[in-house]
Amino acid sequence: MQTLFTEQQLQDPATRRSNEILRNCVHCGFCTATCPTYQVLGDELDSPRGRIYLIKDMLENERVPDEKTVKHIDRCLSCLACMTTCPSGVHYMHLVDHAREYIEANYKRPLTDRMLRWILARILPYPMRFRWALIGAKLGRPFRFMMPDARLRAMLDMAPKHIPPVSRNDDPQSFAPIQERKKRVALMTGCAQKALNTDINDATIRLLTRLGCEVVVAEGAGCCGALTHHMGKTRESHAAAAANIKAWVREMDGEGLDAIVINTSGCGTTVKDYGHMFRDAPLAREAERVSDIAMDISELLVQLDLPGEVGKDMVVAYHAACSLQHGQQIKSHPKDLLKKAGFTVLEPVDSHLCCGSAGTYNLMQPEISAKLKQRKVRTLEARKPDVIAAGNIGCMMQIGSGTDIPVVHTVELLDWATGGPFPRAMSAGQDAIPKLR
Repeated sequence: MQTLFTEQQLQDPATRRSNEILRNCVHCGFCTATCPTYQVLGDELDSPRGRIYLIKDMLENERVPDEKTVKHIDRCLSCLACMTTCPSGVHYMHLVDHAREYIEANYKRPLTDRMLRWILARILPYPMRFRWALIGAKLGRPFRFMMPDARLRAMLDMAPKHIPPVSRNDDPQSFAPIQERKKRVALMTGCAQKALNTDINDATIRLLTRLGCEVVVAEGAGCCGALTHHMGKTRESHAAAAANIKAWVREMDGEGLDAIVINTSGCGTTVKDYGHMFRDAPLAREAERVSDIAMDISELLVQLDLPGEVGKDMVVAYHAACSLQHGQQIKSHPKDLLKKAGFTVLEPVDSHLCCGSAGTYNLMQPEISAKLKQRKVRTLEARKPDVIAAGNIGCMMQIGSGTDIPVVHTVELLDWATGGPFPRAMSAGQDAIPKLR
């Protein structure tokens, strides 16, 4: 694609990067075949190719974003299926992130939009605030019919029937390995996950210590910054990321770390991109060091001696989170691990398509999100599984709100298969924690 940015414009690092990305695009349209919003809405401007044209025009002409441009960019899930499909290597993630940052700085949204985005940015990344908000949502749900905005109704619907108690395993500390130490790793405990489902981190710690890892929860680490990053709120997202970088570098320079382990793939995609996010900042070197050793839990587990064929006679439908299969290009590890543990693993039709969760997307674009959820649940249920496994809390919440089949994290099944407790979400007579009501 030909671009006409001026030399002065290209002095800006974000614009220079966007120019590189735009020039790689050859208008082929392969991305439209795998774009969920294009499939649902049928509008070229709701495809990656259409959004690329809108972004190019907006950035190149330095114009104030108009309502039309903002609408179509807001509708993007950032599922990144287009990056997997693109034969030209267009790095759409960095381009749309720049567009969102530009919109946030140059476009005045309607008051209700500004208020909703402000609330989300100041609640979701903070576990205790989020817990109180979930309690408030449960109390407010009987008055759902009075809410004029579908986004407000979606927020009320987000609260699970059961909010788990705080897990003290998420506090800064170190967990010794049960056997001879093979690795020392930092576990990112996350933010929303600590309020919605404490079983995931607990299972991760049990499994890793059982396999010979010392697991460290670093003092000062918290939200990865993804939620605000995808809203274009760069100051907030970089502040959260910087806190993580400093916390983990202290551990790296202290007793050392072999890996920074992340069990929420949406967070993992962002942490692995810290090197790019801070490329022109004073923390550039430290951010690169963190990105270099960040890995999804499945990447670490394939390096460890996971026992094989433990005899769990169960059919698992595996949901591939977009942030894992497209954002991190990790496709086979979770399935291979489950199969090695003795589970029968099946995948749904169109497993490359998004479930519609996408961070805050299911709250900000509830109608489109609901259509994607219905399709994903239908394809998963068609496999008639005993349980659905995923590697991202957002996907688990989204899918769990549309099915009676238990939804658990992959690591919970692997923990159970290697001597841990039976996953609580699968226990008879108990409400599935990731399931919405």
